[in-house]
Amino acid sequence: MTESEDIAEIRRAVQALCAEFPGDYWREKDRDRAYPGEFVDALTRAGFLAALIPEEFGGSGLKLDAAAVIMEEIQASGCNGASAHAQMYIMNTLLRYGSAEQKAQYLPGIASGELRLQAFGVSEPTSGTDTLSLRTVAVRDGDDYVINGQKIWTSRAEYSDLMLLLARTTPRDQVQSKTEGLSIFLVDMRAALGNGLTIKPIRTMMNHSTTEVFFDDLRIPASSLIGEEGKGFRYILSGMNAERILIAAECVGDAKWFITKATDYAKDRSVFARPIGQNQGVQFPIARCYAQMRAAELMVHHAAQVYDQGGNPGEEANMAKLLASEASWAAADMCVQTHGGFGFAEEYDVERKFREARLYTVAPISTNLILSYLAEHVLGLPRSY
Repeated sequence: MTESEDIAEIRRAVQALCAEFPGDYWREKDRDRAYPGEFVDALTRAGFLAALIPEEFGGSGLKLDAAAVIMEEIQASGCNGASAHAQMYIMNTLLRYGSAEQKAQYLPGIASGELRLQAFGVSEPTSGTDTLSLRTVAVRDGDDYVINGQKIWTSRAEYSDLMLLLARTTPRDQVQSKTEGLSIFLVDMRAALGNGLTIKPIRTMMNHSTTEVFFDDLRIPASSLIGEEGKGFRYILSGMNAERILIAAECVGDAKWFITKATDYAKDRSVFARPIGQNQGVQFPIARCYAQMRAAELMVHHAAQVYDQGGNPGEEANMAKLLASEASWAAADMCVQTHGGFGFAEEYDVERKFREARLYTVAPISTNLILSYLAEHVLGLPRSY
């Protein structure tokens, strides 16, 4: 795959930034379950989190394919882009459907780092990925909306100034199509916290800064509505494709990290007076993971290019997410196996990255739901759910 010099320069710049945050930095954050604010601030200062924001608002005006390279290199360098990636894919909804006033109000501050747009309130305890069954409601009351409900797996809510929130504005039994009646809001959490918004952290297997969010008669101005009331589900679909492509790019980066880590160890580690990498039982799993990673990498960039050309990359984005998440998880397992007992030692960073990689066959959409999508919408098989 031949890349332009611009993309190559982005890779070098991200690698240089990530070199300032080595394994001991991430091990400390992981032990303390702390948000890597210094890393996020560095990404912001370098302009990487404003990659998709148009230049007129202080961003770089890059395409999704370039953003995918940024996220891939973060992971390939041993860092964790989950602390910051939402600002990339949430941005799509504001850019495509926000009003001129909303863009002028928020985008310059997001680009400069004055504001963080890191929280995406969609999933709920009772509905999970059945988004159309969500129960959080927003009721118009004069110049305000009043919000009641609960969200779960809203990562980075404690470290974000703004939240993109999906809520029902028309009861489900009053709409002709189940995809109607949902609306998107841009919530200023600085004003909302303690005034109807409560955030509760959730401890998870990896340091992911995820939370539950509760809304109790939270009032927000009607100007918080993005686009047209009732059309929110359609608005977030393209954003979900962007999310899956960027997460897939991160998985490719993780796979590259595991493969490099395993290859280097297999060359250096000697047992029975020979490097373990001389044994085909060690070589072949690494080589197979490399082939899986390369195939996934090509699919990721193909999906990003379809997106950038204005197409509907539902098929491509889902396949990229499927292939890349499975490639990274296979590489994670291989890397632990290659290191043997040392794969479980904190100082090698393998066990930390292993835990982080496991997430992406489940989130932001599970493998089985991707297979259901491909079966129904691509192959024309009967709907299974």
